[in-house]
Parts: sequence; structure tokens; C-alpha cells
Amino acid sequence: MSAKEKIFEKLILISAVVSVAAVALITVFIFSSGLPAIRETGVTEFITGTDWSPTNGQFGILPLIAGTLAVTALALLIGIPTGVGCALFLAEITGEKTARIFRSAIELLAGIPSVVYGFFGLVILVPVIRNVFGGSGFSIIAGGIILAVMILPTIVSISANSISSVPSEFREASLSLGADRRETIMKVILPAAKSGIFSSVILGMGRAIGETMAVLLITGNVAKMPEAVTDPVATLTGTIAMEMPYATPQHQQALFGIGIILFVIIVLLNGTAQLIMKRFGGAGS
Repeated sequence: MSAKEKIFEKLILISAVVSVAAVALITVFIFSSGLPAIRETGVTEFITGTDWSPTNGQFGILPLIAGTLAVTALALLIGIPTGVGCALFLAEITGEKTARIFRSAIELLAGIPSVVYGFFGLVILVPVIRNVFGGSGFSIIAGGIILAVMILPTIVSISANSISSVPSEFREASLSLGADRRETIMKVILPAAKSGIFSSVILGMGRAIGETMAVLLITGNVAKMPEAVTDPVATLTGTIAMEMPYATPQHQQALFGIGIILFVIIVLLNGTAQLIMKRFGGAGS
């Protein structure tokens, strides 16, 4: 091994060590800051309590979890069929030139700052929802629609790559047996690409759960259990961002406790994505 190769190897090793150390330090900081509040409140009461009132010393985050899951579920309900359909269009139906234009537009969606999405929802979407459904307009619907648009680049890009990597022999064999294009897509290509599609959905879900600024502007930030999709809600990330600047020490610890719950959720989602990839072994398996 030459001297240049050794230096390059050491630089890569240092980069890897720095990355791992940064994640480890962040993890230690979050857990050391948030565990005292969770221990004081009690793990069960902290997670299942329905009263989030820091000024009264009540730190039940179930309404925040419910709000986060409701907004995320609606985003997935809109984003999964739209994203997978768009991926199929790009990979199987349209020509290369048209697909390139659509891919550029989708990549542009990924580059738009989340605060811009939130401002668009605040100025355009919230008034429309207010006029159609009544109420304030700040709601699960507003958050779900905006998040659906925000997770589209993740779902479309990964799904389209997975669909494109399905061997052409699969398509040719299906068509030679008399299946039409629709049957080939539904019964051959989608099952063969399910690994990448599942992974894209899970990663999109992680993006939706972790989003802060957009949902902070349009969901209403009301820490109560939602009863309808038109209700305002508070999310885990939005609560941290909104309340951290004026939080007392005990309140700050509770907010870091929310960070621990978010950290665990994201780790579980990423772990699930990895397990799916290993289980199915990629497209075409």
C-alpha cells in the first residue's frame, strides 16, 4: 500500500470516528438531559398522561404523540399512493426525456426549506380549510397535506430506483405469457420492488415525524387529544421548538424527554427499514 493510500485510509477512518462520536455525544446529551424529568414523572405517566401543562408541573405527552401520529398517518395516506404512482409513471410509463423533467421537479421539492412549506400552508391552505370546514383552519388536515408533499421526494426517488432495478426479464416473461402492462405492473413489478418501496415509506414516515417548522406553523399547537381531522393539534417536534426558548429548568428537562421519545421512534423506524432491506434483499428477489 502506497503512502497516499495509507493517508487516504486514515482520513476515511477519522471521518467515520468523528461521525460516530458526534452521534454518541448527541445521544448522551439528550438522554442525560431528559431522563431526570421522565424518572420524576414516571415513564408510564410521561408517555400515557393526557395533560401537558408545564406551568402546573404536568408533563403527559400522549396528546403530543397522538397529534404527531395523526398528522403523519394522514401524510402517509396521501403520500404513499401519490408517491408510488409517480414512481411507476417515471420508471415504467413515460419516456426518458419526460422522466428527467419530472425527476428534476421532484428533486426541487426536496430542496425547498421546510419553513417555506409552512408559510405556504399558513397563507394558502389554512384559509381554504377554514372556509370549507369551518374552525380556525389550523388542523391535522393542513399538517397532513403539507407533510405529504414534503415526503414525496423520498418516496418517489427510492421507489423509482427500486422499480427501475427490476430485471427486464421479469417484464418480458410476463408480457410473453399474455399479461398486459397493468397486470405486469401490479403482479410482477410492484412485488419485485417491494423492498425499496417499503423502505421509502418508512424513511418518509421518519421525515414526517421529525418535521418541525412546517407543522409548527399550520397545526395550531394545541396540546389536546384530537377527535377529528379538522382539530388543531400539537406535535412532539413542534412543542420542543415552540416552548424551549422560555422553558424553566424542569420544563426543559421534560422537553428533552420528548426528544428521547423522538430519538427512540426514529431509531426504530430506521432499524425497521434496514430489516426490510435485509429480509427481501432488494428488488428482484
